[in-house]
Amino acid sequence: MKLSPYLYFNGNCAEAMQFYAELLGAQAQLMRYADMPAEPDMPPLSEADKNKVAHSQLMRRGECLFSASDSLPAFCSESGFQPMQGFQVAIDVDALAEGERIFNALAAGGQVQMPFAESAWAKGFGLVTDRFGTPWMVNAELQGE
Repeated sequence: MKLSPYLYFNGNCAEAMQFYAELLGAQAQLMRYADMPAEPDMPPLSEADKNKVAHSQLMRRGECLFSASDSLPAFCSESGFQPMQGFQVAIDVDALAEGERIFNALAAGGQVQMPFAESAWAKGFGLVTDRFGTPWMVNAELQGE
């Protein structure tokens, strides 16, 4: 069994996935709504929505790190797009410098909840929400590993 987060974006999924791919040494695989086969219950899409991401995967060394897509108004509740909340994407790295590099890149244009520093369980730990609205937990050099 494998658990993998599925992230939803408000029209900037392609930009976010490209950023994550460069940051994590991965490849972003994207499928746009325009490339999907027609479905009978699919609402009509605007030209702008057809260019949005219907499904994407961030692949690294043959494994999917996580998947994502853009939320379309037709699929949102009456209140519209809701930012991601109630979770954090956790990333564990072996080297303190690598953890700090990742944390700082995620923090650029984002919001730091807890600065990257030593914790009881790791040489480096920090909480940040990046500029795309994704909440992250960065751990480096976990104790006991």
